[in-house]
Amino acid sequence: MMRISMSLPTKLLADFDRVLKDRGYQSRSKGIRDALKDYIVRYQWMNEMEGARIGIITVIYDHHYNGVMENLANIQHEYRKEINASMHIHMTSKYCMEVIVVNGDVSGIRELTEKMMRLKGVDHVKLTSTANGEAFDPDQD
Repeated sequence: MMRISMSLPTKLLADFDRVLKDRGYQSRSKGIRDALKDYIVRYQWMNEMEGARIGIITVIYDHHYNGVMENLANIQHEYRKEINASMHIHMTSKYCMEVIVVNGDVSGIRELTEKMMRLKGVDHVKLTSTANGEAFDPDQD
């Protein structure tokens, strides 16, 4: 086992501790290990996808963060081939959400998702996807 140290915002740690208590965890370390395992599994799942996919990317960001809206717009323009539609939602006075409908080869969708994840000012990005509609059409040749 290896010891690590990390800094977390007070609210994030309080929320995490509440979840751990609700789920019956006896140890914060065990909860962090489980959360890290879940993160790794999701990353591996996203990297194992192949072919044409359709899905939704949700992005939550602090619109006061300098340059984040411009950076998100620039990335979306770069991947306009994969993006079918997007919707902007004002969540609070600080946070906004973008809901982006994507369709195309998963490699482009994955690149798009990961570029948005790396932006400063972006707090959360999640890709939900499935095989595109062609896989569900029984009448297709």
